[in-house]
This record gives sequence, C-alpha cells and structure tokens, in this order.
Amino acid sequence: MAATPPAAGGTLLEDHLALLAAALLPLRESERMLARWGEELAHRLAAGGRLLVAGNGGSAAEAQHLTAELVGKLRHDRQPLSAIALHAETSALTAIANDYGYDETFARQVRAHGRPDDILLLLTTSGTSTNLLTAAHAAHQTGLRCWAFTGPAPNPLADLCHEHLAIDSPDGQVVQELHLVASHVLCEYMERALPAALAAPAPAEPVRTGVEVVLGDPDPAAPAGPGGRA
Repeated sequence: MAATPPAAGGTLLEDHLALLAAALLPLRESERMLARWGEELAHRLAAGGRLLVAGNGGSAAEAQHLTAELVGKLRHDRQPLSAIALHAETSALTAIANDYGYDETFARQVRAHGRPDDILLLLTTSGTSTNLLTAAHAAHQTGLRCWAFTGPAPNPLADLCHEHLAIDSPDGQVVQELHLVASHVLCEYMERALPAALAAPAPAEPVRTGVEVVLGDPDPAAPAGPGGRA
C-alpha cells in the first residue's frame, strides 16, 4: 500500500521533510531484512566472494557510495572487501553500450565478474530500467543472489530479484535519500557480522588428482636428459 503524500503548502524544505517522514515508518519494517542481508553479505565477502552493484543517475551515485564503504570502511578499520560499482567502469560501460546496446551495459559485466553465490544489488527509483532488468536476468543465469533497492512495489525489478527493499514514497528524491539510509544500515550489520564470518572455518578444498604441471617446471612426461633433467 503506497504512502499518501502529505499536502503541500509549507516551504520547500518543510514539504520535503514531510515526504521523508511519511516514508520513514514503512522503512522501519525492513530492519530485520537488512540485518539478515548484512549477515549474508559478511559471510559471502569473508569467503572471498564479491558484491556487484549498479544503478542509473542518482542511483548510480548511491550504489558507488555503498562500494566505497566496503572497499574502504564504514566506522572501524578492517580488511578491504570486494565490491564493484559496474557503472563506474567507464571504458567497459561505453564499449558495451557501443557494441551491444545500452541494455547490456550491466548484464555483460555481471557475466564477466560474477561467480555463483556472489551478490548483485541493483538500485532504482522506478524498478523499470531495462539495463537493470537485463542485469537481474544475467544474475539468475550466472548463479548470483540478486537484491534490489527500489521505489514503491510492486515493480518489474522487485519481481525479478530474490529479495527487495521498496521505499514507499511517490517522490524519487526521497527514495534515493532513504536508499542511502538503508545502505548505511546494511553496512553496519555487515560489519557487525564480519568477525564471526571471518572466524568461520573455510570450506574444504577439493582433492586434487593426477599430475599437476606448473609453468616453468620440467614437464613430468618428458624423457629425462643428462643429469636426470628433461
């Protein structure tokens, strides 16, 4: 159910703050999901996985803000974590748009950088941008978890992703501002869960069989020469 925008009539700032206030109460209901996302993200990144993010326009800026918090830090010093803002790769972005069309700008990068169980987070105010929808399809094909920050739901992107956080506001500026709040809360929960995730035992490596050849070493199959060398 969409929030009813407050009646205008105050100053620009008062009207804007009223819209923010109207969307804040529904956002509170998302905290448990953000906590769960933060824990899942911590375990994935601690295991060597990656977060890919993307958006258009102001949502691109929000997404890049999020990756900065992970590669850098939010509050306390810790190891850097792998997070890539796909729209910030300008050479790849423009080459893909030129050669394959703008709809493929993020999807092709998802296929290039994403690995099974990595996480793709897409940010949008509308939920209808074709390049984000195409990226979500690529995430499913590649085996990534797909999350979205959107404006009011239902919308096509929310329906495509495994989970979504929808900001219940008719105003795109408010949606983007509360996406930033949600990003910070997500990072807070991730950093809380990170020590336990780093302490968890790593999965066992697969047992290697057969002969492993290392470049620069003698070929084990080659006949031995003088002195026992091939």
